[in-house]
Amino acid sequence: MPRPLPRIAKLDHAHVWHPFTQMRDWLQREPIVLVRGKGSVLWDIRGREYLDANSSIWTNLHGHAHPRINAAIQKQLRKVAHTSALGFANEPASRLAGELVKIANRGQHAPALTKVFFSDDGSTAIEVALKLAYEYTRRTRGKSSKPRFLALRGAYHGDTVGAVSLGQIDLFHKAYRGLLFKSSAVDAPYCYRCPFNRAKPERADARTYRRCNWECTGRFEETLAEAAREKRPYAGFIYEPRMQGAAGMIPQPAGWLPRVTEAARNHGSLLIADEVMTGFGRTGTATNSGHSALFAGQHEGVQPDFLCVAKGLTGGYLPMAATLTTDSIFGAFLGDYAEFKTFFHGHSFTGNQLGAAASLASLSLLGSRQNTSARVSLERTFTKELSGLWSVPAVGDLRQEGLVAGIELVRDWRTRESFPLAEQAGMRVCEAMAKRGVLTRAIGNVIVLMPPYCTTKAQLRRMVAAVADSIEEVHPG
Repeated sequence: MPRPLPRIAKLDHAHVWHPFTQMRDWLQREPIVLVRGKGSVLWDIRGREYLDANSSIWTNLHGHAHPRINAAIQKQLRKVAHTSALGFANEPASRLAGELVKIANRGQHAPALTKVFFSDDGSTAIEVALKLAYEYTRRTRGKSSKPRFLALRGAYHGDTVGAVSLGQIDLFHKAYRGLLFKSSAVDAPYCYRCPFNRAKPERADARTYRRCNWECTGRFEETLAEAAREKRPYAGFIYEPRMQGAAGMIPQPAGWLPRVTEAARNHGSLLIADEVMTGFGRTGTATNSGHSALFAGQHEGVQPDFLCVAKGLTGGYLPMAATLTTDSIFGAFLGDYAEFKTFFHGHSFTGNQLGAAASLASLSLLGSRQNTSARVSLERTFTKELSGLWSVPAVGDLRQEGLVAGIELVRDWRTRESFPLAEQAGMRVCEAMAKRGVLTRAIGNVIVLMPPYCTTKAQLRRMVAAVADSIEEVHPG
């Protein structure tokens, strides 16, 4: 006989509508009610212990209840929790803007990112970049112009109407099509399922054995050239550098990003880097130039015109986001009051002091040699442990960048045959992992592992072992 639901679980079922969740299924089972966390460990209301294997939906960098971030928030609380950024400045936000500019330009070339617009989450960071790019283009190309935007197929950039319009996941967006403006899409470099990859499946990351002639970049350049011939160039190209997140953790082969961004620049397009998921060291530390990287684009020396960050900005503590841009963009919005060239956009909690204080503490941790060294060591362990998953027949592709991994499940790895989405192949594996004390969330048929940076090697081994055991339980070979 099932145990009665805890009171909090009953309240959840009665009143809470969860995101990206089929609530009919949700209401048929007892939810995991999380009440406490420390480091990479979470506890639920019944006292059960779990490892946080996706950093609480890709946000938590340093673990839960980190003493340095806790102390920074508490210190700020003794001063003031929030004041408006409309007509007033504050110390934590000003200092944070300076730090973000410093790390965004580290080891990079022009254009320098010098201005920071704060908002609340990843969607709003993208929305800010979109509106700025749209109006900047109209002011520089003429008010009669109708700026267009180019994105990658499979892209997800958020849930505000502008961000949804830029996204290219039809399953998420078709319900709102009547609300959206049209954006164009080009193929992402999905090596595992690329129609131009002539290689037969192997037990390795598809990027390492692909056989192609960079047809994806050729088609990208053709799309830009066609727009130029029509005299309708794209105002902006939006991309997630190094790895597309909600598309299914799709990594880009080395060299792809510099090729396409150079082509976009040559055709007059602004570059909008969505580093909401990839930012703050998620995709690795070292760069080609030897500099330590906190942003994915820095790995290949690509500097955007707009850099959008959120999720890990506060270390996963508070909702906060930022959009960084250049003096050139900023200058287009300067003028006499009567010209009304102001950027007419804002948020009530822009530059919130508590979020800024948490962010400064997080950046301080990220900048320490100890933290960098620990991340490098953990990345190596991650690579070693993940390699054991190739022995699991239902694993088709395994893609890793830094401390992010996507494990794609297939019915037959020799043919790349997928499981139909309706079978919930990934979701059922995650449910089996939860029973083993490891929490994560699938993207369709892809299991995501994204551990906090404080995760121990023993905890990392438990996470990967739970993946292997759960796949073999749900999809026996």
